[in-house]
Amino acid sequence: MTVTVDQPIRTATLSSPVRRPATRSLPRRPAARPTPIPGLEPRGVRRGGRPIQIATPRLELSDKPAALVLRTARLSGPIFRDDAAEATGLSISTVNRQVGALLKAGLLRERADLAPAGAIGRPRLPFEINVTDFLTLGIHIGYKVTSITTHDLLHRVVGAIQIPTPIAETPEQTLTAIGDSARRFVGRWSNRRVLWAGVAIGGRVAPGGFVDHPRLGWSEAPVGTVIAEAVGLPVSVASHVEAMAAAELVVNPSDKRSSFLYFYAREMVGIAFSVDGAVHTPTAGPPVIGHFPTGATTLLDPQHTGRLEPTASDTGVVEAAVALGLDVDDIEGVHALARSGDATARALLEERATVLGRAVALMADIFNPDHIILGGQAFTDNPSTLPLVAAAIRETSVSPKRDVRVSHSGVTVQQQAAGAVSLDAVYSDPLEALAATA
Repeated sequence: MTVTVDQPIRTATLSSPVRRPATRSLPRRPAARPTPIPGLEPRGVRRGGRPIQIATPRLELSDKPAALVLRTARLSGPIFRDDAAEATGLSISTVNRQVGALLKAGLLRERADLAPAGAIGRPRLPFEINVTDFLTLGIHIGYKVTSITTHDLLHRVVGAIQIPTPIAETPEQTLTAIGDSARRFVGRWSNRRVLWAGVAIGGRVAPGGFVDHPRLGWSEAPVGTVIAEAVGLPVSVASHVEAMAAAELVVNPSDKRSSFLYFYAREMVGIAFSVDGAVHTPTAGPPVIGHFPTGATTLLDPQHTGRLEPTASDTGVVEAAVALGLDVDDIEGVHALARSGDATARALLEERATVLGRAVALMADIFNPDHIILGGQAFTDNPSTLPLVAAAIRETSVSPKRDVRVSHSGVTVQQQAAGAVSLDAVYSDPLEALAATA
């Protein structure tokens, strides 16, 4: 569920980020690039002689019967078959067939202990998601920090670690290091079957899992192939802000009947738009808003760039703090000073909230969504500034009564995004996804 914009949010302290050198163009893999086709694609051979599978995630609420039954079990289980038929709009015979297939695949399990007294026959046995036998692997590659997580079929985080995003001479070296860490981490669950890996990353993601990431200096980096080779799993790769919007759909499928604008801010800023239960994924890549004008600032943007990302990103806030004489190395230092009563640090964070609120309002006026969801630590790490965000939206937008919410994910937004990508194939077509991992 989402929370209202003025509701307090718990915060968490992250490990200190790694300073990264200036962006530079790095060499890319010389191998020929096959023609990508949306969906599941074989790409070469991974360790052990099995084909590498790269998927283009759908990031939508699937209407396939098996997906509808699985989603109903995830949201409402344990549930009886007649109740599932009513919830999904499918016929009872269709539900029976899908439940039988999903039980055989192991994705569902029956709860004989919950059968009504005197009930006869399997249709009177409720069923639910099997949360004990399967996992997926999520990887969020950030500019400074990479999160690696495992998720059960309810999209819950089972385990998580963070590593500094490796700095290397080529994208392949960075990705191989991340993949090796992920393989070692997921090896802790040797008693479970890991179905899929999902990677959420900034920049533009092309079919086949190739990524252009200007901030990291990557061009056509073979993210899908390298990660699949490293972890030995099928892989889906998605733009991280679109993945965050998809995570909202996973938790709030009722949003299928409405539209929402997802606005993310932390080290980078970005937006995604969802309508009719699907996250819009432009073929040209996600919208770029980091260059948007900010308007006048007092404390932020000491270099006078006038652009949103240099002004309101974590790095931008830290640079402004240092220019004002504060002894900080990272954004956590700014937050700590503000909590201890430092007026300058508090004023910096308040101005950031106002700048972001104005940007949110302008984006909302363009898309005119039913509601707005704010995600990223720029919003959730300092909840006391959320009223300033809301005030800036009201004062700037042509619609002063925008429905503004804060992401349910809070400080785990990157983990939830990676989890949504890792589960996308299973949630979209569970039986096909399971067959692809056999």
